Amino acid sequence: MSSPSFLGNVHKEKAYRWNRENYSRNRRFIDIWAFFLTLLTKLWLEGKPWSYPGGFTEEKRATRRKAQAIWIRDTFLDLGPTFIKVGQLFSTRADLFPGEYVEELAKLQDRVPAFSYEQAELIIKQDLGKPVTELFRSIDPIPLAAASLGQVHKAQLHSSEEVVVKVQRPGLRQLFTIDLQILKGIARYFQNHPDWGRGRDWLGIYEECCRILWEEIDYLNEGRNADTFRRNFRSYNWVKVPRVYWRYASPRVLTLEYLPGIKISHYEALEAAGLDRKLLANLGAKAYLQQLFNDGFFHADPHPGNIAVSPEGSLIFYDFGMMGRIKANIREQLMETLFGIAQKDGERVVNSLVELGALSPVEDMGPVRRSVQYMLDHFMDKPFEEQSVSAISEDLYEIAYGQPFRFPATFTFVMRAFSTLEGVGKGLDPEFNFMEVAKPFALQIMTNGNTPDSNSFINELGRQAAQVSSTALSLPRRIEDTIDKLERGDLRIRVRSIESDRLLRRLSGMQLGTNYTLLICAFTLSATILLVNGKIGLALVVALAAALAAFALIRLLRRLDRFDRMF
Repeated sequence: MSSPSFLGNVHKEKAYRWNRENYSRNRRFIDIWAFFLTLLTKLWLEGKPWSYPGGFTEEKRATRRKAQAIWIRDTFLDLGPTFIKVGQLFSTRADLFPGEYVEELAKLQDRVPAFSYEQAELIIKQDLGKPVTELFRSIDPIPLAAASLGQVHKAQLHSSEEVVVKVQRPGLRQLFTIDLQILKGIARYFQNHPDWGRGRDWLGIYEECCRILWEEIDYLNEGRNADTFRRNFRSYNWVKVPRVYWRYASPRVLTLEYLPGIKISHYEALEAAGLDRKLLANLGAKAYLQQLFNDGFFHADPHPGNIAVSPEGSLIFYDFGMMGRIKANIREQLMETLFGIAQKDGERVVNSLVELGALSPVEDMGPVRRSVQYMLDHFMDKPFEEQSVSAISEDLYEIAYGQPFRFPATFTFVMRAFSTLEGVGKGLDPEFNFMEVAKPFALQIMTNGNTPDSNSFINELGRQAAQVSSTALSLPRRIEDTIDKLERGDLRIRVRSIESDRLLRRLSGMQLGTNYTLLICAFTLSATILLVNGKIGLALVVALAAALAAFALIRLLRRLDRFDRMF
């Protein structure tokens, strides 16, 4: 648990408008839409060369985008809990947002002013049905930690057991309900946008965010997650999970065993306590790999604040509101992806990613396949154990941005957790290599749970031989089906000629340019006649129309010129 000392200076000087129990729907509507309209204006100006003082350069564009990312992060904090959590979720979606935005949203701190102890006391009484004095022998009115969703108070039961009481922020469900209704309208706008909506399921992303947010503020669900997590590690004495006191639990209140420890990123404190930092780095990686590959139930937010170390050297995990699950069928598909990566087979990797749901199939998969093949050729020039998770994630997301890759939440949570743990591991031990620790687990998956010997590769060859024979036997039937589709007209063959496209585009542009020219001539002649007859006001209006038509003609000619240079 975090030390209470930081509460004295965390945002104490700033009063947030959302930090109250009752919220105005109209005020929230204005605040949220004002932010998004400002954001849309900034995005529109980003692509306009004339909006850059002194001329457009890529360096200026990158600087502006970085400043926009910082502004988005700060505004999300100002808008409150809903947007803090949405921003943290978006920080995992580098397949949807530019790298600058993802980088800044990942820094979004979930530390905000604490609410009053009187409010916390009232919520405990409302949910548990008894006054605080009857439930606890003592409770510290100063919270150990405060976040956007709630805060934690240290307490003691009448049985003398030390516990922590997690209390939800007042009015949080009402705020979520208001904000999510407004965000649904914004998601619908982006879904229907001709540019930003293409190839992106914004409504699906909205539904996913809603599910995660509602699950995270249900403290009974968090308690069940903690129990499951503790059971999974019951045979490992180097992992500790706080026990849930269900008698003192409700949807807004959760009482847990008090397990103090040293924050895993406080390297000097660990050193002073005589703990083996190299061992801790390896244990942290093994604990997460155990969750991912063996349990199928993993901590989706393993940042350093949620992991501590006991005086005996055991890892202590906190905060089980955001957990991930891996379905049983994912294991086989993941194994297929790993074999494709090991063999540098871009075709196999693409097919497996489609099956995993990480890649949306499109009509022309050629560019995607080439990107994946480039990625394989670029990444796999070093042994597996020498790879860096952070480097792979950054390059993968850079390739994915703008492509039809749509990484599911589970995949992005796993990649973010890997990168976080790798950073913590290198802080504990500069020679730490996450891939080296992961190698036995990866081999276990690739051999389907068998020992990594030559028999596993013989089994794989046998599987591939069976697949080839099955394909060969089914080939005549597939050819016959294709011919039947051609005869019925169900199969269409699409041929695209770049040269024809260029000529058709130019003919269409010339026709439009002719229309603009005729309009310019007509408006100019009309303005001249009106001016000769002394109607100066009308002449100016018609002359302005001629100028606008001339401006449109110039823009059309510039676009045609750029299009020609592309081929």
